[in-house]
Amino acid sequence: MNRVGPRRVGVIMGGSSGEREVSLRSGNAVAAALESRGHQVVRVELTSEASMTAAAIQSAGIDVAFLALHGRYGEDGCV
Repeated sequence: MNRVGPRRVGVIMGGSSGEREVSLRSGNAVAAALESRGHQVVRVELTSEASMTAAAIQSAGIDVAFLALHGRYGEDGCV
């Protein structure tokens, strides 16, 4: 996707693992840090529905993603 101007950074967080709350805290901290540096940030919070993951990421309209997922789907490389 070629856009003129700054890239939209998607911070992907949440998920369905037992570490969901840690992921949300990490993701929000990363998003706040990126925003403080002037980046356009989209927080993409994944739910426990694995089938919704691709749709949520695609509909966010992001150019690049920062994975703040912990546990399954994040640390195992699935997403």
